[in-house]
Amino acid sequence: MSITAVDMLNDRVIPFFDEQEIPLLRVLTDRGTEYCGSLENRAYELFLSIEGVDRGKTKAYTPQTNGICARFYKTMKNEFYDSALCKKIYASLEELQTDVDAWLRHYNYERPHSGKYCRGKTPMQTFNEGKRIAIDKSNQSAYHKNVSDSRSPIQP
Repeated sequence: MSITAVDMLNDRVIPFFDEQEIPLLRVLTDRGTEYCGSLENRAYELFLSIEGVDRGKTKAYTPQTNGICARFYKTMKNEFYDSALCKKIYASLEELQTDVDAWLRHYNYERPHSGKYCRGKTPMQTFNEGKRIAIDKSNQSAYHKNVSDSRSPIQP
């Protein structure tokens, strides 16, 4: 499982943020074993470390910390899986992934959302409107890191 999470970050998440010219600074995960756990499941943490990405964990037994993700899973189940798995017999995971990807494109680029942040816009419209904030935050983070590093005593 850990390697699947790493693969997703490497193949989709980091390239997306690179295309947007926004560095990925931090990832929030739940406490699942694919993200932390036994030594053989440390690929995710190692990958984030190599990429210079900080990792936060949601508070145990507090699902509202990750409420946006929980709501997304419910929406995906209701709008995609419930109907797709009734209408079609998938011969392979690749075939299912193709349909999932098509639904995700629709969800992110075409389907208006009525949530707290989107207010009738698509997630990509909301993301693009917030890009400047993300870039400013990234620049502030880099500045503070450099200031902090310059104040650290030099180690022999």
